[in-house]
Amino acid sequence: MRLTGDWLTDPRTLRVFDAIENSGHRLYYVGGVVRNAALGLPVSDIDLSTDARPEVVTEAVEARGLKAVPTGVDHGTVTVVSDGLAHEVTTFRHDVETDGRRAVVAFSDRLEDDAARRDFTINALYADRRGVVIDTVGGLADLAARRLRFVGDAEARIREDYLRILRFFRFHAHYADTGAGFDPDTLAAIAANAGGIETLSAERTGRELLRLLEANDPAPELATMAAVGVLDRVLPGANAAAVARLVDLEEGEVPDDLRRLAALGGENAAERLRLSRAETRRLALLRKGVESGAGLAEVAWREGADTAWDVARLRAAATGTQLAPDTSARIEEGAKAEFPLRPEDLMPTYEGAALGARLAELEARWIASGFSESRDELLALPDS
Repeated sequence: MRLTGDWLTDPRTLRVFDAIENSGHRLYYVGGVVRNAALGLPVSDIDLSTDARPEVVTEAVEARGLKAVPTGVDHGTVTVVSDGLAHEVTTFRHDVETDGRRAVVAFSDRLEDDAARRDFTINALYADRRGVVIDTVGGLADLAARRLRFVGDAEARIREDYLRILRFFRFHAHYADTGAGFDPDTLAAIAANAGGIETLSAERTGRELLRLLEANDPAPELATMAAVGVLDRVLPGANAAAVARLVDLEEGEVPDDLRRLAALGGENAAERLRLSRAETRRLALLRKGVESGAGLAEVAWREGADTAWDVARLRAAATGTQLAPDTSARIEEGAKAEFPLRPEDLMPTYEGAALGARLAELEARWIASGFSESRDELLALPDS
């Protein structure tokens, strides 16, 4: 197979190829760039693989005026920046020792060694500068069949890095034919090693789960994770069925990982997944909206229409119901409403805590009226 695309003719990348190949070494595109190009999907990050050692890569590219950053030099990776475009250039490797979280590697001169240590066959594809694909593990056939398969022995690959269990489900959701089901032997290997997930850092676990939730429909993978004992190790108490119902309610919207995480539920999600502050705040907002008794109009008034739609879908997913016919009207009503009072309207009669309490009382009355009571009507109300 020979790939095509603008990424193959980008002069910034070609300068990296010229620098390393002219030093007497081989350089190949590898991993996601090859996989996505073969599938006709957009190409973003440019990862490259070479038989040149990191110090040789650094010397070769700097001699051509390119910038070399030793981002992972102990593991063979040098980031080469060419006119602002970063390329991860990694020396061929094979594993010497692994503990399920990290590996001790040795450099190799053989592409075949490098391919054999990768996780899935569809990620072990290489291409030369002309786009000619090199496939030593059957990845092209698996891509064509929309089949996700570990390179070599599944259990061995998993024990090298237990994150591969979560990566399996994430890649399955994005690239595999979910309708074909899951390979029983692979699931058996995952189930036998599920305990290893608990040795992973919260950051790695969290990023992987969120990327799974970005798939068009992650529900089959989440259900299978629950069945083989993986989901509860990642997020105890999670409810995969609620995500399936939410996906049905999303009506072709762009997948929203945090909205789906709110549906998934589970204990201490922000801590267990080490969410960012912004992610933690939004997740708390969505869960509060689902659990509160506030009407959708009130949610829209307080938090905006987008959040109100999220809450509406999450409530329906949690209860297994459909959206009410007047959902849109209620949200629009709340989003357009403007509370007619300002603190100064109640001063100097009310001050301090009394002012806040009175404003809250009148606000509640105004919401209960369907946002209909006017400023004068609210001011005329007696104290409760």
